Amino acid sequence: MENALLVLPTASANANTCHVARLHGPDGCQQFKHGFSQTSNLLLDVRARMGAGEARQCANLQTRKKLSVSATAAGSLPSSDEGKGVPADMAILLEIDGVLADIHRHGHRQSFNVAFQDMGLDCANWTQPVYTDLLRRAGGNEERMLTFFFDQLFQIGWPSSLPTSEKDAFLRKLMQRKQSALENLVKSESLPLRPGIESFVDEAIEAGVPLIFLTASSRLGEHIASLLVQKLGPTRIEFVKVLGKKEVESSMYGQLMLGAGVSGQEEELAKELTQAVIAEKQRIAEEVASILRLSVEIDTSFAEVSKEAIMLLRAGAEASKAAFHRCILLAGGDTGVQAASRIGMPCIVVRSSVTARAEFPAARGALDGFGAGAITLARLCRYM
Repeated sequence: MENALLVLPTASANANTCHVARLHGPDGCQQFKHGFSQTSNLLLDVRARMGAGEARQCANLQTRKKLSVSATAAGSLPSSDEGKGVPADMAILLEIDGVLADIHRHGHRQSFNVAFQDMGLDCANWTQPVYTDLLRRAGGNEERMLTFFFDQLFQIGWPSSLPTSEKDAFLRKLMQRKQSALENLVKSESLPLRPGIESFVDEAIEAGVPLIFLTASSRLGEHIASLLVQKLGPTRIEFVKVLGKKEVESSMYGQLMLGAGVSGQEEELAKELTQAVIAEKQRIAEEVASILRLSVEIDTSFAEVSKEAIMLLRAGAEASKAAFHRCILLAGGDTGVQAASRIGMPCIVVRSSVTARAEFPAARGALDGFGAGAITLARLCRYM
C-alpha cells in the first residue's frame, strides 16, 4: 500500500469540521498504520474534550445546590460521600426498553390484550409464557408475532369473516390499536418504572455523572419512550438528556454517517478511506489465515445491521461530553450490547422478564435491576 488517507479533526473553533489528508509513500503508509486505529476516536471525541472538565465541575456544583433544596429533604438522595471515587470523565447511556421499565412484562403484552378485546377477538389472550414464546420465535417483530399466533404456531385461525386479501390491513389496524393502548398505559400509573431506578438516577445526578436516555432505539416508538422517561419526574428530568432521532442525526457522527456538511470532494476521499481500511483489514486477515492454512472472509453483516445502533451510541457519547470509551451503556438487549462491543464502549445488561436466562458474552456483566446486589453507581465504576 503506497498511499493512504487519514481523517483528522481540525484545530478550528468549529468542532463539526474535519480534514482529510492524503499520505504518500512508505512514510505515509507507516503513518496510516499507526494512525488508523486512532483516527475515528480523535475525530469523534474532539468536541467531547473541549472544556469538559471545567463544565463538569460547574455543573456538579449547580446540581448539588438545586437537588439539596428539591430532593434531599425527601430522603431520596445519597449522601455526598457516596459520590466519592466516581471518575470525573464518566457518563452513563441508558436504553429504555427493559432498562427504565420492564416494558415486555408490564406494557407490550397487556397492550396486545387490550387491542384484542377492542377488536372483538375474545379467543385471543396472551399470558406471559405465550408472549415470551412468540417474542423469541418472531425475533421481536410484533407483526410476525401476530402471524405466528393466528396462523402458524397456535392455529387459532384468523377471524372467519376476514378475506385473505385483507390480512395485512387487519394486522396494521390491530397494531395501531395496540400502540394506542400502550400509550394510554404509559400515561397511567399502571406501568411502573423498574424498582430502584429513581434512586440510581438521583445517585448519578448527585455525583455529577451525565445521564443520556436513548429514546431513538426504543421499539416503543420515540414518543412513548419519551413519555416513559417523563415518569422520572420534573426534578430529575432537568438534569438528564433525552436522545431522539433528531438529536442523533444532528450530532457530529450522525452528520458524517449521513453525509451532511461534507463537500463532494471530502465525501469521495472519506469513501476512499473506508475502502482502504476494509482492504487493509482483509489483507491482514488473509495473511494470518495463510499461516494457519484457513480460508477467511471478514464478516460485515453486523456492520450493516448495527449502523444505526453505533451511530446512536456515538451521538450519546458526544451529548455527554465524554469520550466514548469513558461511557458505559446500560442495555436491555443484544443489539445495544453488540454495538457497544464493536466500538469498545463498556456495557452492562439490565436483565428483564424476557432476558432473565439469556447470555451476553460481549457485555461486561448482566445484573438484575437496580439497588443493593444489582446496579449501583459504585458498582458501575468497577466495570469501567
